[in-house]
Amino acid sequence: MNVPSNLKYTENDEWLKVEGNFGTIGITDFAQNQLSDIVYVEVVVSTDDKINKRDTITTIENNKTAEDVN
Repeated sequence: MNVPSNLKYTENDEWLKVEGNFGTIGITDFAQNQLSDIVYVEVVVSTDDKINKRDTITTIENNKTAEDVN
């Protein structure tokens, strides 16, 4: 499993890469494998929104479930 050290991780298999005033988010390889066949991703914030801890920023759906990314 690939675990880059320059990323900040949450308890829920999400990661954040901070570069200056900007952040890039994603989910870990483990989470991707657990979700398997992703069929839809809904982004619920825009690039100019201020995001607080535990805010839902996107939802990822597969054939069986939907998971929020906070």
